[in-house]
Amino acid sequence: MTACAIESAAENETRAGCVITTDGSYAARLAPRGDSWFPERWTLDGPEPYAVPLPGERPEKPGTEVQPMADGRVLIHRVPQGRHTFALLYPTGPGTGEVPLGAVECRDGTTELRLLPPAPGGLRAYAVAVGLGSTSVWLVAGGAFGPERLATVPGRCSGGVWLSGGDRLLALDRELDGRTKTVVVDLERGGEVSPLLQIAEESNDRLLLADADSGLLLIRSDAASPGRDRLGWGVLGSTLPVRFPDSLRLAGHTATPFAIQPGQMLMPEYCAVALRIDGGGGRGGSWLGVWRPVERQVHQLAAPVGWLTGAGLWTRDGVLRLPYATGTLPCGVSRVVAPVEAEPDDGLPSSGRPVPLQQAPLSVRKLSSAFAGRRAASGG
Repeated sequence: MTACAIESAAENETRAGCVITTDGSYAARLAPRGDSWFPERWTLDGPEPYAVPLPGERPEKPGTEVQPMADGRVLIHRVPQGRHTFALLYPTGPGTGEVPLGAVECRDGTTELRLLPPAPGGLRAYAVAVGLGSTSVWLVAGGAFGPERLATVPGRCSGGVWLSGGDRLLALDRELDGRTKTVVVDLERGGEVSPLLQIAEESNDRLLLADADSGLLLIRSDAASPGRDRLGWGVLGSTLPVRFPDSLRLAGHTATPFAIQPGQMLMPEYCAVALRIDGGGGRGGSWLGVWRPVERQVHQLAAPVGWLTGAGLWTRDGVLRLPYATGTLPCGVSRVVAPVEAEPDDGLPSSGRPVPLQQAPLSVRKLSSAFAGRRAASGG
């Protein structure tokens, strides 16, 4: 039994319209059917994408979480009367099969826990439960005996980014003593916690995305502008400071990175990054931005009609795949080729000194070892 905390409205609003496996084979979403909702699995690795509805005996509640697994089943997280139950859904001819996985009990029926992003490999799924003074990490699918608590981290944690290409090292943004810093939780060493991102002593630093191939990290921090969050980037294991490019300062708008181009082994500066852009400018809804650390501008593009906002995946050759659903085409994937900008961007703040990484220069020993092994294997 664990005490959990209600997820903030801001986190819920920025959640993607669907969830995609890390290899891009499957996606899952909660789809509308009239006034009701039901899970839906998308198959993305064939010639054309197609959707399979997975309705249960009764409609699902809005906000029910679903996540695709590598074998094509879909994990569902329900909250009946304060109990957090988990099950795997799969198509069975005209119906839906369901494998119950167990439940996580909460002391307060109004509380909630949330699924973490899909883990590399897609064989296991994880969740976090945030209490008043600590956060628990749970294995909720892929274990031997139902949901299993793997770690308890002091402080209230948000975010959740997998590091070094596996599901062992999990980065969480921990709020402790009035400041937020990113830490790494080693799930194979009893939940051992190590600092990862501490740009300045008084700054609030959050890790948004990480790419296992290049080591590129996307960060949101107020270190460069106290009291104002800015987007920045760094490279795991690098001695260079985190950089906060002026190109990522979009006046009156909020830019949220949601996908990094993989496969750029020794060239993190050339990884294409997809951004969701919201607010301002008289443009309704969300639209798309594409940016590389080496460039001086964000390329702003119209998102496809019906985009499942915030969802997308890069291919290694620089094609961004964006899932969408409309009344005439309920399962589609739009392909966007990353634009190329020739002029480099030094990425440093326009005034003042570069922000030092100080205590944790993105080089936690075990993380650096993992990336060093990858680079050695690539001949770097």
